[in-house]
Amino acid sequence: MALLKAWRDKAYDEKANKGDLKKLWSDYFEKEKSVYEKILENPDEEVKGTVKELAEQFGLSLDFMTGFLDGINDSLKEPNPIEEMEEDTVVSLAFDKEKLYKNMVAAGADWLYNLPQWEPIYDEETRQRLYHEQKSSQTVRKETKIYPNDPCPCGSGKKYKKCHGRGL
Repeated sequence: MALLKAWRDKAYDEKANKGDLKKLWSDYFEKEKSVYEKILENPDEEVKGTVKELAEQFGLSLDFMTGFLDGINDSLKEPNPIEEMEEDTVVSLAFDKEKLYKNMVAAGADWLYNLPQWEPIYDEETRQRLYHEQKSSQTVRKETKIYPNDPCPCGSGKKYKKCHGRGL
């Protein structure tokens, strides 16, 4: 069975005990944070190896390494073949810094995008800009609906139906 399927079956099991799932995710987030702390120390250095080698390097179980690879995949310069990945699959953690920061913001992972390791990478102003760019990209703006008896937005003073709404 591919590692990703095994990880997702375990991490997103709807029939599992909620307390066990909460513990699993709590343990995972703690390990995930430690991996990000390490890779952000040298953000331009490509960390590469088999899934098993990287799990050992970062002190993770194969499950947690798979979860980490699943989570970071959208932030990588070249996505890994996570769907078919096995423990001997060679993967890379070469990430796009801006994409990674914004994806952390999108995930609401403040324990990751507020890591002190970001400070030498981006100054406070840049981090704020990236944060706001990501947040505003998720905001859905709904245009105001104009009804026939509303004043026409062209400023004529006429009702919309008598001015620009004639095609109704």
